[in-house]
Amino acid sequence: MGFFVCGMMGRFGCEHRFIQSTNATWMMRNLLKTSLIIILCILIIGLILPEKLIIPVENANENSWDKDTFWHPWGKSRVHEGIDIYAKEGTSVLSSTDGVVIYKGKCGLGGNVIFILGAKWKLYYYAHLNKDYVSFGKIIRKSQIIGLVGTSGNAKGKEPHLHFQIMTLLPHFWRIDNSTEGWKKMFYLNPIQELLDQESLSSL
Repeated sequence: MGFFVCGMMGRFGCEHRFIQSTNATWMMRNLLKTSLIIILCILIIGLILPEKLIIPVENANENSWDKDTFWHPWGKSRVHEGIDIYAKEGTSVLSSTDGVVIYKGKCGLGGNVIFILGAKWKLYYYAHLNKDYVSFGKIIRKSQIIGLVGTSGNAKGKEPHLHFQIMTLLPHFWRIDNSTEGWKKMFYLNPIQELLDQESLSSL
């Protein structure tokens, strides 16, 4: 009788552990599925948000930058991954689009910089600032003053300007070419093209 009871108890214990293991696996699968759905929804929301850009320096226009400056051979960086918008020191730097500040502070050659995450999962980089008026995590509106044009970083001793870059977190593989470090073009977008495309759309 004792052997029978022990056998039944052992069998019950194994079945109980099997059910527990099955439940844990089911819960993990559901958690993973839910997490993937949430991530997908966040990605989609970021992609469908409207994107409207403005030139990020007060009173600047197409004559405020060199049209050939993007991807031009450039010192230690090898290529110039953005554009330089020239203006008097202390001129207001405007947010080119709506977004949220994900970094502000010192950043090597860029000096005083700001990174803003905007629609379409694009990063907007503002460098060589004299000072900034933002804080980490702050939601920024298009045309809001975020800083002042300066000469910080490797712009010291040079004509005051804003170095402006647009990067995409979602690779644009079709933009890769045979230019110097051309593979990086899937991440670095031409700010001139982006700005002018927006102006063309706004004039329609």
